[in-house]
Amino acid sequence: MAMLRSYVSGRWHTPDGEGAPLHDAVTGEEIARISSRGIDMAAALDHGRRVGGPALRELTFHQRAALLKALASHLREHRDELYALSARSGATRTDSLIDVDGGIGVLFGYASKAKRELPNDRVYVDGPVEPLSRGGTFVGRHIATPLRGVAVQINAFNFPMWGPLEKFAPAFIAGVPSLVKPASQTAYITEALVGLMLGSGLLPEGSLQLVSGGAGDLLDHLTEQDLVGFTGSASTARLLRTHPTVVRNSVRFNAEADSLNCSILGPDAVAGTPEFDLFVKQLVAEMTAKAGQKCTAIRRALVPAGLLDAVAEAASARLAKVVIGNPANETVRMGALAGLEQREEVRRSLKALLAAGEIVHGSLDRVDVVDADAERGAFLSPVLLKADPDHAEPHEVEAFGPVSTLLPYRDAAHAVELAARGAGSLVGSVVTHDLDFAREVVLGVAPWHGRLLVLDRDDAKESTGHGSPLPALVHGGPGRAGGGEEMGGMRGVLHHMQRTAVQASPRVLGAVTNQWVTGAPRTESDVHPFRKSLRELRIGDSVVAGPRVVTMADVEHFAEFTGDTFYAHLDQEAAAANPFFGGRVAHGYLVVSFAAGLFVSPEPGPVLANYGLENLRFVTPTFPGDELTVTLTAKQITPREDQDYGEVRWDADVVNQKGESVAKYDVLTLVTKE
Repeated sequence: MAMLRSYVSGRWHTPDGEGAPLHDAVTGEEIARISSRGIDMAAALDHGRRVGGPALRELTFHQRAALLKALASHLREHRDELYALSARSGATRTDSLIDVDGGIGVLFGYASKAKRELPNDRVYVDGPVEPLSRGGTFVGRHIATPLRGVAVQINAFNFPMWGPLEKFAPAFIAGVPSLVKPASQTAYITEALVGLMLGSGLLPEGSLQLVSGGAGDLLDHLTEQDLVGFTGSASTARLLRTHPTVVRNSVRFNAEADSLNCSILGPDAVAGTPEFDLFVKQLVAEMTAKAGQKCTAIRRALVPAGLLDAVAEAASARLAKVVIGNPANETVRMGALAGLEQREEVRRSLKALLAAGEIVHGSLDRVDVVDADAERGAFLSPVLLKADPDHAEPHEVEAFGPVSTLLPYRDAAHAVELAARGAGSLVGSVVTHDLDFAREVVLGVAPWHGRLLVLDRDDAKESTGHGSPLPALVHGGPGRAGGGEEMGGMRGVLHHMQRTAVQASPRVLGAVTNQWVTGAPRTESDVHPFRKSLRELRIGDSVVAGPRVVTMADVEHFAEFTGDTFYAHLDQEAAAANPFFGGRVAHGYLVVSFAAGLFVSPEPGPVLANYGLENLRFVTPTFPGDELTVTLTAKQITPREDQDYGEVRWDADVVNQKGESVAKYDVLTLVTKE
C-alpha cells in the first residue's frame, strides 16, 4: 500500500516502515498508509526560516498577492481530482464544494484584499503618525514586519483543503513560510493539495512544507519567531499551548477548538413565518453538511418553549427526507463520517447527551444507506434530541457528527444565559425579524462568540449561512472555542507580523515607512510634480501654489451654483451668533475647489485621474478676504503590478494668510509608470 509523502527541506520524503493505515470512509477499504518516520523536524523548520522566509520577504505585498491569485487559478483547474479524493472521506459533492472551492475562495479573497488594502511595499504602516514633541521634530508610528520564523499549521480532519488554505493565505501575504501538518484521517487529500501547489511552480522554495503523520518533536524546535496555528479538540489545544518550548519562547499560539455553537429562534418566528422555515432549514443543513463534522455546526438549537414541539416536528420531517449513503450516488445528500473511530466517538457522546433528554429523530445504531454497507462505511443517522436546558450535558458534550439538541428557553435573557453556558463558541445565529430581540440577544451573547449571524427574510437570499466562515471576517472564538482568531481580512495577516513602535524624526520615519511625514523635507523644482511619471516622482516632491483671495462674491456664487445655502454662508446675523464662526464663512468645499485650481497642472500628462479625497478636515474657518495657499506633497507611491500605472497619495495642506491650516486632506491620483 502506498505511503503518503511529506515535503520538507526542499524535497519529497517517503518514510520507510509500515505506517498507520488510512481507510475509505464509505467502503472501509485501506487506501494509504501514513508515517512521519525519518523526518528531521529541526531541519525542516530551519529550511523554512533560512530559505522560505528570505524569498518571501524579497517580494512586496502586491507581488505575494499576485502569486496567491495565480495559485488559486491553478488549483481551480484541478478541482475534479480533488473532488474525487474528497468523496473518499465521505463527503458529498456539496460537502466538497465547501472544502475545495471554499479553500480556493480564501486564496482569491486574500489576494484581492491584499491588493486593495496593503501597500506595494514590504512594510505595513499601522495607524497615524503620533506627535511626540511640541516642535514636531520627534514623532512616532507603528509598523508591522513579518516574523522571521515559520507558521506551523496543525489542521483537523474535517476540512483537509479549506483548513490548510485558510491558514496558508494570510501567512503567505504576510511573508511567513508555512509548514502544514494535517490530521492523519484525511491527510491523503492534503498531500494531493500540497503536491498541486508545489507543482504549480509559483511558490518560492521553502514557503510551503508538508509533514504527513505525527508531529514528533516538531514543537521542541520552535523559536520566538515561529507561530503555531491549531485546529482540533480543546484538550489537544491545551496540551500544545502548554508545551514547554511554546511557553518558554512565548511562541504565538492560535487555537480554534471545540465549539457548542447555538442557533436561537426568536419568539416572533412562529410556524408559518419565513423565519421559522429559515431556522428549521438551517438547522437541518448544519446537521447534515459534512455529516455534521463542522466546527461551526449547530449543536444547540434554542427555541421558545411554546415552539419546541413545532420545531421538532418540522425538523424531523426534513431530516426524514435526507438520503444517506455513497456520495457517488446522485440522490445522496449526506455521506459518511471520516472513519469508524469517529463514528464510535460520536456514539459515545450521544449516550452522554441522552442523560439530559431524548431522541426526537434518528438512531444511535441504525441507519438506512444507499449504495453502501452501513457497517463497513462510517455511516450514522442524523440524530435530533430534545433536552432539559438546565442539565449540564448539552452545554458541555459535543457530538462531532450529525447531531443537534433542541433546548427550550423562556425569554431573551434566558436565551442569552443558555448561549453563554457553551463557555465560548465560534459562531452563533439569531433567527428573528424582531429588531429589539435581535439587538438584545446579539449584544448579550457577543462576549461568548467570535461571529454572529442574524438571519431573517431580508438577508436570507444572499446569506452565506450559519456555518460558513468568510475570509473577510474573523474565525475563532473565546473560551472553549480556543481563544483565537483566524482570517478576519488583514487581521489574519497582521497575526504573522510584529507590531513595532518607531520613534524618530519626521525625515527618518518617512524613510523607514516609505511615506512622507509632516515635518520631513520637501523637494520643490521647476518641474511640477504632476508632470512626473511614477518612475520620476519621488516621495516628498512638492508644489506650493497661491495665494488666492476668497471674496464674498465667490461665496455667494458658490451657494447659488451648488444650492448649498446653509445660513453660515449667507446670513450674517445668524452666522455671527454661531460660536464657531462669528460671521459669514466660505464653504469648505469651495476651499477644496480653490485648492485644486491652485495646485493642478491642466495639460495632458502622466496624471490620469483624481479618484478621491481621504481624511478631509476643515481645521479653521475661511472668511471672505482670506488668502489661501496650498502645499501639495507626494506622500506615498504605489505602483500596480499588473497595470501600466499606479497610485499616488498626496498630502494637501491649505493655509490662510496667517499660516493657519484651514483644510488638510489626502488627494488620490492615478499616474502612469512612464
